[in-house]
Amino acid sequence: MCNIIQGFRYIMELVSTTNAGRQIVTVNEARIDAAVALSFKEGMRSQTEAGAKIVVLNLQKVDFVDSSGLGAIVAAMKAMGKERTLALAGLTPTVAKVFKLTRMDSVFPMFQTLDEALSNLT
Repeated sequence: MCNIIQGFRYIMELVSTTNAGRQIVTVNEARIDAAVALSFKEGMRSQTEAGAKIVVLNLQKVDFVDSSGLGAIVAAMKAMGKERTLALAGLTPTVAKVFKLTRMDSVFPMFQTLDEALSNLT
């Protein structure tokens, strides 16, 4: 794993897999913040545009999300449309706190682990 720089543009590493018809997008970065928010949104759009009805965003490697990162996650959900679901899994305590303080925990289905998300989402 390495961070990819093209010119001056940072490309965020997102890995997509499928499990029983559900798409899992794993963020292989420690931060979703202002520096990578645009790259995150673009990556999520390209990963999920033709994806499954249920998408699980695996955040287990993410230690920090700022307001720009939170906005990018919300934008990714909106870009998927109302007929699809974006669930969050594997949030660290620090990241989970951001979602609770902003009440975004009422907007997204949230699960402590990826396995829990996959077991509960059909």
